Amino acid sequence: MSSVRQIAKQAGVSITTVSRVLNNHPRVSAAVREKVLNVANRERYQPTVGRKSTVNIALLYTGALAVGSAFDAALMEGMTSGMEEFGYDLMVLDGTRSRRPNESYTQMFLRKGIRGAILRSSASSRGPAMEIADEGFPAVVLGDHFEHDKMVFVGADSTGASREVVQHLIDLGHERIGVVTNVEDDSDHLDRIRGYHRAMEDAGLAHGSDLVFRTPAHRLGGEAFMNRFVSMAQRPTALYFVDPISGFAALNRAQALGVSVPEDLSIAGFDDHEWRFLARPQMTAVCQDAVALGQSAFRVLNQLIESPDREPHVETKPAWLEVHSTTGPAPA
Repeated sequence: MSSVRQIAKQAGVSITTVSRVLNNHPRVSAAVREKVLNVANRERYQPTVGRKSTVNIALLYTGALAVGSAFDAALMEGMTSGMEEFGYDLMVLDGTRSRRPNESYTQMFLRKGIRGAILRSSASSRGPAMEIADEGFPAVVLGDHFEHDKMVFVGADSTGASREVVQHLIDLGHERIGVVTNVEDDSDHLDRIRGYHRAMEDAGLAHGSDLVFRTPAHRLGGEAFMNRFVSMAQRPTALYFVDPISGFAALNRAQALGVSVPEDLSIAGFDDHEWRFLARPQMTAVCQDAVALGQSAFRVLNQLIESPDREPHVETKPAWLEVHSTTGPAPA
């Protein structure tokens, strides 16, 4: 573990300058700040501030907080096992308000006694994740992936299983199959939509924008979609919901509206945990183990903290299809 004195020597600056950089003093040039922070991150500098804990891991949301989602709840369940195994505490941060003016992410993390960060980003909020990676601070992006030569990613590949569930619906005789996704994209949802399009294209079936629906990824979003569905002039005979909560809510609402599942409409969903077994009828679903993803993210981040020279990479866990009772033959 490096000290302020060692950082100053390697960066070719004074101890006072290092202290100013680490404490976000305004009278330091951008070039010097970058040089000092690069050394601090490379050497995995850990500050000692009185009795303040420096064994925190941050769960940082670069966009909207989603701690209430089933996916994030399962991720944090997995992370708690990492807390026990590696001796870290978990600190949840809102990336849009946690930094002080003109403060780098590294400076903010060091100020809060954070050793590493697990990042939750979406397609519209990847900028902070890229900035953290460019600073060299140990971080893992969880549940999203994009091109960046310094970033480490942990996630599930759901493209193949999504293609498989749509093929399952095609094999049941469905031709007009819709896909329902969130109003905001991330790589996970885009992977599932990609699998849908590939299966439909391979079967020579229409899969244009009139069969791609968007609704907020929560209970009210799923219910609102089914309210719209019953008034459609040309209803799909099958739907693939790529978000768990909206899919399960839509299933409940369909039956309340008198739409029989699977006789009138086949519904396939996505499940991060074990919700498919609680639905009635039990949900046909593409599944991923979000608890295991949380465990993996903590383990990989610990490796980054302990081994600064570890190469950026992608760790991917497979998703799989389980056929249950919400899918059946297309109505005559």
